[in-house]
Amino acid sequence: MNESILKGKWNQLKGSVKKQWGELTDDDLDVVEGDSQKLAGKIQERYGKSKEEAEKEVREFEKRQE
Repeated sequence: MNESILKGKWNQLKGSVKKQWGELTDDDLDVVEGDSQKLAGKIQERYGKSKEEAEKEVREFEKRQE
């Protein structure tokens, strides 16, 4: 899923994101606005994961949404 599709579907995907990463708040999701780099950053912040690990999780999530 490319960045523009993620941004376009962001409102629909918020529920799936919250299921996968339940520690992310609604405010976090509003800040992310469908930007995969921002999403990875928030996952890093909330879960204490490495940048690489968070980015990998986001890529895997995007693949499942296609």
